[in-house]
Amino acid sequence: MGPFTLMGIAWLGVIVWIGLVIFMNRKVHPRALFFLFFAEFWERFSYYGMRALLVLYMVNELEFADTRAYGVYAAYGAMVYATPIAGGLLAEKAMGYRKAIIWGGLLMALGHFAMAFEPAFYVALSLLILGNGFFKPNISSFIATFYEKNDPRKDGAYTLFYMGINAGAFLTPLTCGMIGEHPDWGWHYGFGLAGVGMLFGLAVFMYGAATNVFEDKGGTPGMTWSEGGGKIQQKDMMVGVASIALIPIIVGLIVNNGILDVGLSVLGVGCISYLIYAGFAEEKKEEGQRLWVVATLLLFTTMFWTFFELAGSAITLYTERNVDKTLFGMELSASQFQSVNPLFIILLAPAFSWLWGFLREKGFEPAAPIKFAVGLFLLGLGFLIFPLGAGAAQAGMVPVIYLILAYLMHTLGELCLSPVGLSLVTKLAPTRIVGLIMGIWFISSSLAHQAGKVIANMTAGGGHGEEEVVLPAVESLAVYTEVFTNVGLVAVGASVFLLAISPILKKLMHGVR
Repeated sequence: MGPFTLMGIAWLGVIVWIGLVIFMNRKVHPRALFFLFFAEFWERFSYYGMRALLVLYMVNELEFADTRAYGVYAAYGAMVYATPIAGGLLAEKAMGYRKAIIWGGLLMALGHFAMAFEPAFYVALSLLILGNGFFKPNISSFIATFYEKNDPRKDGAYTLFYMGINAGAFLTPLTCGMIGEHPDWGWHYGFGLAGVGMLFGLAVFMYGAATNVFEDKGGTPGMTWSEGGGKIQQKDMMVGVASIALIPIIVGLIVNNGILDVGLSVLGVGCISYLIYAGFAEEKKEEGQRLWVVATLLLFTTMFWTFFELAGSAITLYTERNVDKTLFGMELSASQFQSVNPLFIILLAPAFSWLWGFLREKGFEPAAPIKFAVGLFLLGLGFLIFPLGAGAAQAGMVPVIYLILAYLMHTLGELCLSPVGLSLVTKLAPTRIVGLIMGIWFISSSLAHQAGKVIANMTAGGGHGEEEVVLPAVESLAVYTEVFTNVGLVAVGASVFLLAISPILKKLMHGVR
């Protein structure tokens, strides 16, 4: 079986699986959820197509040193998740959800196609950063408008939505990754294919709008879609011009990414300070204390994503240099193994959706802080599998089963934390600022990418700057193993602490699960 056959089987399996899940849930959720599901599927196909190739492209094609590649990757990821603060605010105050999603999708499509041209590398990353800022927070917040604030279906809706994210993320390393690293095609074809995926996502969203699936929701704030809320207004044009004007600034931050170390630290402290202040300023005591819970869980989710996002940087190069990548008799590329985590999400997300519903009916559903603690614990266990793999290594090459088991534990942790976190924000945040709080929530991933650079740099070879050397397999395995083991121990310790304070957080949530 060759890589093209594997790709075909993967596409067929996903189509059948998604069809089955949608059929089983068609009478439970509004139709809008499934259109947003597919729009996000294709958007994530495009995003993860680029992500699967980015570090490998920089190291192998552009010949960046590991530390330089980690710096660019961290800056890119950090700004992808920082811009949703502005994107969420602009949608709620000016554009509305729908126009913000469309504008973000257009910017991202341009960015992906620009990645096909090496001289436009940094401009392409800038377009992708801006596009994510408009698209990502607003499609998540748009879902919430189709459910009441405490609708018990909301957790299940976000879990299914999360499955859509990961269905796209599963297929893209097997597709864009294979094309990008194929000797007869190359990196730029892989990036271009990711752009085609983004155009499909926009087409699905526009079709849903044209067929009135989204009803009158998502227009300019204060106006329904049919009353003129869907028309392009002067303030929408101003937002578009300002977006383009930001490109040179973003390019500068990517190239000189050390600036972000300070900037994001200040931003993180500012976000936490705002949540604490807003909690005191809220007229209703209960809503204020819920914001304090958001602030607390934001710290732990930042730690989670700091460790988890090593998958796109240090773990990718670990896979290339220290893992025997033979699977089912095929030699796969490092980028293709980034499909393992989303594959587990696809298989396990419906089970988790059912599990939370079953436990809720029986009165045993754990509160969100406990779910977060379990997620951190499982993530830590995943990193502690790496030293077990090192013990079974031959000539510095680890059997692939250990990498897959680590990804499995990371996935279980992710399912406990991430979709629950998205749903929780919409429940804990006051309705009038839910988009802003969602944007702040995505800051956890922004801070995580930048913090992850520090950890990833610990795995780099010796030397300085572009003269940094790649260590022999046996030596590099020892370095990776030490760093990953320490990460696992810290994650497990943090999970125990969060579990200990969860009763206090549960009390401050005032009945929100």
